[in-house]
Amino acid sequence: MHRRELLKAGFAASAIGLAPRLAAAEGDFSPVPKGWRTFELTTRVEPVFATQAWIPLPTFKADDWQRPGKVSWNGNAKLAERLGEARHGAEMLRVEWAPDQQKPFIEVTTQVQAQNRSLHPGQGSAAPLSAEERRFNLSATQLLPVDGLVKEKAESIVRGKDKDVDKARALYEWVVENTFRNPATKGCGVGDVSWMLKSGNLNGKCADLNALLVAMARSVGLPARDLYGIRVVPSQFGYKSLGAGSEIVTKAQHCRAEVWLEGSGWTPIDPADVRKVVLEEPPTNLELTNLKVLAARKTLFGAWEGNWLAFNTAHDVKLPGSSEPPLPFLMYPQGADKSGLIDPLDSDAFKYKITARELTA
Repeated sequence: MHRRELLKAGFAASAIGLAPRLAAAEGDFSPVPKGWRTFELTTRVEPVFATQAWIPLPTFKADDWQRPGKVSWNGNAKLAERLGEARHGAEMLRVEWAPDQQKPFIEVTTQVQAQNRSLHPGQGSAAPLSAEERRFNLSATQLLPVDGLVKEKAESIVRGKDKDVDKARALYEWVVENTFRNPATKGCGVGDVSWMLKSGNLNGKCADLNALLVAMARSVGLPARDLYGIRVVPSQFGYKSLGAGSEIVTKAQHCRAEVWLEGSGWTPIDPADVRKVVLEEPPTNLELTNLKVLAARKTLFGAWEGNWLAFNTAHDVKLPGSSEPPLPFLMYPQGADKSGLIDPLDSDAFKYKITARELTA
C-alpha cells in the first residue's frame, strides 16, 4: 500500500473512533433508550381499480424497543379481517370490496409504542437463540441465497475473524464502503442479492443494501434478518435524512437489519442508512469522512433511533386469498383486481395515504 493510502486509511480509522466527540458539534447521534413514545399510524386506501387489498400492520413485538397496541379500521368493504402470515407471523388487514362498490375505501389505524435502541454488540446477557430460530434465520430466501457467490464474497470479507461480532462488523463496514444509495431505485428496492453481486451493481436502497448484508451474514453462520417498517417522525438528532419530513409518511418506508450475536442477542445494524446520510443529508453527496457520516457509521452498528416502526421480518410472503406468487417482502399496502396484483408504487392505479403522529399524555 502506498504512503498516501496508508495515511488515508489511518485517518478514516481514527475518525471513526472519534465519531461520538466529533459528532457532538454536528448534533450528537446517541439514541439511547430514554422512555417510550406512542405513535398512531393511519393508512387510508381508496383503490382506483382494486377490489382486494392487504395492508401491513406495525405489530412486530420486541420487549425492549417496540410494543404494538390496538388496531382499528372502518370503511365500506364487504370483508375486512386481521390475519397473520404463517411462516414469519407478519400481520396484515385483508380487505375485499364488492365489484360494484362506489368509492371503495378502508382506513386502518394502529397505535404503537417505540423507543431508541442502544446495545454493545457482542456484550450482555441475552438468552441464547433456539436451534429452530437459528436455522430459520440462517436459511436462504428466493432473493437472498446463502451459497455460491454470496458465500464466497462473505467468506473473503470475514477471513481471519474468529468472533461473530468481528465478522458482523467486517460485513457492515464492507457494505458501507462498497455500496451506494441510488436515488433512481424505485421504492426501497427489491433485494435481489445474487443480481447485485453478479452484475457488480452494488447500489439501490435500503431493501437492497441491508438485504446484501443479511444474506452474507447468514452465509457465514451469523443469524440475521431484515425488518420492514416505516419512519414516522423527524429525527431528534438533527438528521433530516433519517426521519419523516411531515405527518404524511406514504413514502417513508424503510428496511432495517439485525444480526444475532452472543451476549447482545438481536443487534441493530443499518449500513443502508449510512449510505442514505452520505447521499441525502444536507448539503448532500457527503464524503465518508464527513462528521455526520462518521457519527452515523459508528452509531448504526448497535443502535438506532425510535422514530421508526417495524411491520415484520417476512420474506417470500404469500398473500392470503391471492393466487399470485409470493412477494419478496411486505412493506407497502398491496392491491389486486381481476387481473392480479397492482403495482403498489403506481399511485394512478392504487391510491393510498399513510399518516403518522405522536400521541402525548
